[in-house]
Amino acid sequence: MQTFCKSLVPSAIMTTALPSNQGRKMVCVWPGIRQLCLRKNLMYGFMQMFSFPFKTIRGVSRQLGVSHLCSISKISSSLQIELVPCLKDNYAYLLHDLDTGTVGVVDPSESLPIVDVLSRNNRNLNYILNTHHHFDHTGGNVDLKARYGAKVIGSDIDKDRIPGIDISLNDGDTWMFAGHEVHVIATPGHTKGHISFYFPASGAIFTGDTLFSLSCGKLFEGTPEQMHLSLEKLLLLPEDTSIYCGHEYTLSNSKFALSIEPGNEELQSYAANIANLRKKHLPTIPTTLKKEKLCNPFLRTSSREIRRALNIPADASGAEALGVIRQAKDNF
Repeated sequence: MQTFCKSLVPSAIMTTALPSNQGRKMVCVWPGIRQLCLRKNLMYGFMQMFSFPFKTIRGVSRQLGVSHLCSISKISSSLQIELVPCLKDNYAYLLHDLDTGTVGVVDPSESLPIVDVLSRNNRNLNYILNTHHHFDHTGGNVDLKARYGAKVIGSDIDKDRIPGIDISLNDGDTWMFAGHEVHVIATPGHTKGHISFYFPASGAIFTGDTLFSLSCGKLFEGTPEQMHLSLEKLLLLPEDTSIYCGHEYTLSNSKFALSIEPGNEELQSYAANIANLRKKHLPTIPTTLKKEKLCNPFLRTSSREIRRALNIPADASGAEALGVIRQAKDNF
């Protein structure tokens, strides 16, 4: 059954407040149990029995080994995220709720790699989530919908450009994937209808072609001002948020980033790690917001070194600086 509700709170505010609210809701179960327990030792027994799995379900996320073809990149809460390479350098992401068996896929550029993974694990597909309308993010929609009867979800602005769309969402909406709240954040710039899907309880966001590791998307339909505002929204998320983007561009992005901020020691270290991963044919995704804040030039528009390298005036706005950086990247 589809569950959908309209948020009454702006998405940027919700993203910072929700995790703690959810935590309080989970913890408040215990006072009810405490009232039912007449003896302290019985309560202690219950707490000892359930405290470890409870903490595991709520808070544990672990990075697993990643293979060249297809990999489980993260398990957090009851949501499993599996990276699936597509086309030349695209990534789709399979979402599997371990409690209910619900399965979704984010940005399937083609259907066959998705079908292969689903068949191997004997799973159905319930939802297709699209961050934007470009064919290299929606190319698998029609075939996957026909095979599995999956519902296609995307931006209301792009409802006429996303193949097979069933559910259209707007900025600030909250949609439910199994038991997981999904916050919809409008992130235009690359396209006018681009959205990002944020799973606050799992600490994961799917940014499509808005935010890459060490870069942002090309401005095909938007302006530097729009992209800058979109990135500012993402910067409001917790620093440990895992970022799942649409492409494996990180190695080439690192070369550009180093060319305009060579003195950034955190970037130097990250670039070396990226090169090592790619030599082994391993993904560089997911990245984290904390890492991107330290290294991504499009999130570092106030950097004096970057501004000197690109002759950006000291009094130029962040959006103006982003425009110059984007043009330099396009010509790199």
